[in-house]
Amino acid sequence: MNSLKIKILGLTTLIMLIAVALAVWHNFDTQQAMLQRFADQNGRVLGETIRNSIIANMASGQNSEVARILERISREPAIESVRIFDESGRILISADAEETGDLIAASDLLAYRSGNYSYIDDTSRTDHHTTLVPINNAPTCHRCHDPEAKVLGILNVHLSLSEMAMMQRKGRQATLLTSLGMAAIMIITLGGFILFYVDGPLRRFAVAMNFLEKGDFERARTKIRSSREMELLSEKFNLMVDRVKQLLDQTVHHEREMAIAEEKLSHHDEIRNMNITLEERLKEIEYLNITLEERIEEIEEANYKIADLAGELEDRNTNLEEAVSRLQALHKLGLSINATMDIERLFALLLHRTVETLQARVGYLLLLDRDSWTLKIGAAEGLPEHIDKGMRIPIKPGGVSHWVIKNNQALLISNIDESREFSRVSRLGFTRETVICTPLVIGEEVIGTLTMANRRDENPFDGEDLELLTTIAAQASIAIKNARLYEEQQSTYLSTVQALVSAVEASDAYTRGHSERVKRYALRLAEFMNLPAETLKRLEQAAILHDIGKIGICESLLHKTAKLDSEDIEILRQHPSIGVKILEPINFLSDVRAIIQQHHERYDGSGYPKGIAGNDLMLEARILAVADTYDAMTTDRPYRKALSHEVTIEEIRRNAGGQFDPDVAMAFIRMFEEEASAA
Repeated sequence: MNSLKIKILGLTTLIMLIAVALAVWHNFDTQQAMLQRFADQNGRVLGETIRNSIIANMASGQNSEVARILERISREPAIESVRIFDESGRILISADAEETGDLIAASDLLAYRSGNYSYIDDTSRTDHHTTLVPINNAPTCHRCHDPEAKVLGILNVHLSLSEMAMMQRKGRQATLLTSLGMAAIMIITLGGFILFYVDGPLRRFAVAMNFLEKGDFERARTKIRSSREMELLSEKFNLMVDRVKQLLDQTVHHEREMAIAEEKLSHHDEIRNMNITLEERLKEIEYLNITLEERIEEIEEANYKIADLAGELEDRNTNLEEAVSRLQALHKLGLSINATMDIERLFALLLHRTVETLQARVGYLLLLDRDSWTLKIGAAEGLPEHIDKGMRIPIKPGGVSHWVIKNNQALLISNIDESREFSRVSRLGFTRETVICTPLVIGEEVIGTLTMANRRDENPFDGEDLELLTTIAAQASIAIKNARLYEEQQSTYLSTVQALVSAVEASDAYTRGHSERVKRYALRLAEFMNLPAETLKRLEQAAILHDIGKIGICESLLHKTAKLDSEDIEILRQHPSIGVKILEPINFLSDVRAIIQQHHERYDGSGYPKGIAGNDLMLEARILAVADTYDAMTTDRPYRKALSHEVTIEEIRRNAGGQFDPDVAMAFIRMFEEEASAA
């Protein structure tokens, strides 16, 4: 956009466009004025002619001829309407007989009253010119009209301007197209002129100057004859090139001569000049050394500042990362502990996540027993191996937990040596260096403490660590409360259902205590197989409730001593499904319901109610099947006496792989054998 040709062409184009626009506007305005004047003249002449004709006919007494005159005149294409109205606006005579007696348009009446007898009306859909000609009351008219009336009527003629407007539009279009064409021709001509006579020579001068700059004087010459001015400029440029070449040659020659002269003089002044130069160089070096030392000091100072800023920034980034990490850990901890309802798992998970978050070497959760005023370990990490985690810890002065429970507030000990109130060695067998401890509170009651000791990075705990631990403890207290409520709810459900089972068994001397014995056998076998605590818990609940479905079986069938027919057997086989339906509303027993449903299934798939086989059966159901069968065979039943332990064990061995899981059956047999050898 900084090109000279573009600027010249743009400015010239702008000027031409403005001139053309002004000319077009003036032409349009002139055409409009001419149309107005032409319409006024025609309307006035036509109005006067019609009025004179009307007066002549009226004077000769041919009043009826007036309407025919108006009708003939209205047939002309250029005349839209012609009528005569009085000064009140009432139409007296009209070319259209239906208009006679109507009122004229308000614009015509207002124009007459304001004295505007000739004007263009553009209020309707088509433009027309209106001419108003008063018909005065002449003496010749007095015999028919009141001599006092000055005006007999007003002649109203509407001329259509459609043809004139069409001609005007065509004229405007022709004018606009002609102006645009002339502007385009002028712009193209001017652009070509500038490109050929201005831009081309300038480009050749630019190329020649590049050669001149490189020292190529022969190629720097130009020969431009596009115009007399450019030819003169080319000649002057060539003279300048020659002059520059001549001056350069002279300069080179003089420099060579001066070099020879200086070489001759340099032999005499060489030593003196060298000494002077050496002194000057030494001074310069000394000055440079001083300046360099100053710069080095400035750089070192700047480096120190940069290092300080970098350290500060790194500390802030580290603090920010730690804060974000702790918030994330706190969020994950909240999600984890709120999703856990098993109190022991809750304690273990809570403590592990807290230790990892605060990077502590030792952490423990202590629960308060108010009856004995002692503390017991709910969960712990980092304690010495010889510490008994089932021990009871008396609450005595000198202990951190004692102070926290007594004051019901969190405690921060950055350095245990500076807190003589507390002993350095904990009752849990480790040496305390830095400690944070916070109470676990449900409602307004302290239920225990959560303690972190000795950071892994050897730094002391600070206020932020204490605040984070306090927040974790608040979440933990809520989670513990929920878990306890959940356990109480489960215990209530189980107690209710177990009471129903006991009621069923109490009505039958043969099955009294059956569920309790099956539970003992099943738990002994599960412990012998080293199964996890969760499995033992599900197995215990399933063993107690496995025959709850017999509530829905008729008592007479349960106590029947005669041989059971196929219909009786089919009814009895429904008790696992009935038990599942009874326990269905209890959500937390979903796994237990599956065990109960499968406890009469057989390993070979021939059991009931669904014929599940092999490893598709739950392990707890396979264990419960062995325990249930053992107790049923070793106790009296209405249809037979109890079998001996040896016969029962042999029967279980014989059905291993058919009715029973062979691994579970053999484990059950080995359990009794090891108990017998140990006795």
